[in-house]
Amino acid sequence: MKFNATSRGNKGTSASRRLRREGRVPAIVYGGNADPLNIELDHNEIYHSVRKEEFHASILDMQLDGKAAGKVLLRAVQWHPYKQQVLHVDFQRVEKNEPITTKVPLNFINGDISPAVKLASAVITHPLTDIEISCLPADLPPGIEVDLAELEGGAVMHVADVKLPEGVTLVTQSDLVIANAQVRGAGAAAEEEEQEEGGEETPEE
Repeated sequence: MKFNATSRGNKGTSASRRLRREGRVPAIVYGGNADPLNIELDHNEIYHSVRKEEFHASILDMQLDGKAAGKVLLRAVQWHPYKQQVLHVDFQRVEKNEPITTKVPLNFINGDISPAVKLASAVITHPLTDIEISCLPADLPPGIEVDLAELEGGAVMHVADVKLPEGVTLVTQSDLVIANAQVRGAGAAAEEEEQEEGGEETPEE
């Protein structure tokens, strides 16, 4: 994926405010062996880009002043507290031989055909929707598929159960839960049964 940027000379709060009034977004590119680079972006273009999941988990081609200016990774987006407005964006330079650490989304599939849903009428929840990984830029996946086809009712899946692509190592804690197949009503039924057993009266002699 690529995005367009323009060199930015003026820095500071007042200059940034002026840019935003003109429909522009101040941004910075850092990392690598070069000095930080101040750039500006078109608000409409970057607004729609950062709302795409793949823009956050892809190596991006930066076009600066109409020319190719290297590859970067999106690192941070600052939003207005209540307006749909991007205030500032951070990018990190990417070197092809240097590993990067970033988050990638988990794409859950086949939950609707799993035993948990088909046989136990379970509700599958996803406490974690992305994980942090480390890899070379060329090995960065746009997302990682998690197959729920064998998930049983009442079972859970952990980060450790995720099959990572070749060249990718895990950074996120491996024992965190990513999927939970909760059987509807099971907890309430068990609680009711316990109450009934505990509430039995002893016959009077």
